[in-house]
Amino acid sequence: MGGRFLGCACLGVFAVLLATGCGSSAKRSDLLFVSSRSGSYAIYAMGANGDGQRRLTSDALPEVTGPAGLFFQVDPVWSRDGHLVAFGSDRSGKPQLYVMRADGSGTRRLTSLAHGAARASWSPDGTKIAFIENEPGNLGVMRSDGTSAHQIGGGLANESDPSWSPDGALIAYVLRTPGTDVKELYVVRPDGTGKRRITHLNASVGSPSWSPDSSRLAFTTNARGHFEVSVVGLDGKGLKRLTDSPSDDIEPAWSPDGKLIAFSRDGSIYTVDLAGKVTQLTDGKNNDSSPAWKPVGK
Repeated sequence: MGGRFLGCACLGVFAVLLATGCGSSAKRSDLLFVSSRSGSYAIYAMGANGDGQRRLTSDALPEVTGPAGLFFQVDPVWSRDGHLVAFGSDRSGKPQLYVMRADGSGTRRLTSLAHGAARASWSPDGTKIAFIENEPGNLGVMRSDGTSAHQIGGGLANESDPSWSPDGALIAYVLRTPGTDVKELYVVRPDGTGKRRITHLNASVGSPSWSPDSSRLAFTTNARGHFEVSVVGLDGKGLKRLTDSPSDDIEPAWSPDGKLIAFSRDGSIYTVDLAGKVTQLTDGKNNDSSPAWKPVGK
């Protein structure tokens, strides 16, 4: 299966030392998220209760693309040691993957794929990253320095939203049935073997996120007409809906302590606990999305 992807930028091994900050809750980075509150889509950080919201990424780059001269920085995801953040950006003219330090400094490009790349997810040991090659949309794995990219999916050009399990054993992803809008959850081993279907909803699902013990997946689905956050076991059993809103609830992210799932609704970041209690963290006027939890204790 290897060798399909071409030409990732060779960056070498990152040696990153994250400077220790003050202990103020206003400086905590429990959650990353994307917001267009400053005009372009940029990556922000905040505490678990919504405090200390601050921007991490900058528009001050030599190459700026996109509508009205803006580029987009989207889909942030923490490395498991909490030192690095991978994200997608079209700053080079085509969506590619980048990595930066947790404070927003030291941004480096990871991929230079002909069709672009998106949706990074780190392996627990930090040595590899799962991702999607854009156009056609195939699941792949590369080293965390951006080298040795290769396909592990089925090559059906309908794969998206990879999520590496905390125990390292599986990668969850979404597979669309060709010629339809039906998307279901699947898992596969990091070497591309053992592909297995999890959901049978005959609907659209997205954004799988693992429970800390790797036994369940949170995801979003429109099986009831609009998108809601649900959880399911790896055997496809124990399906439980957690949110119920007239709006679409999307992009769930399971907290590292297992108590909360963050998600996006109407341009705001919310959390929901496993009993269904919903708490709003950010203001919808800021167009916030894509929450990502920092690993616990990091």
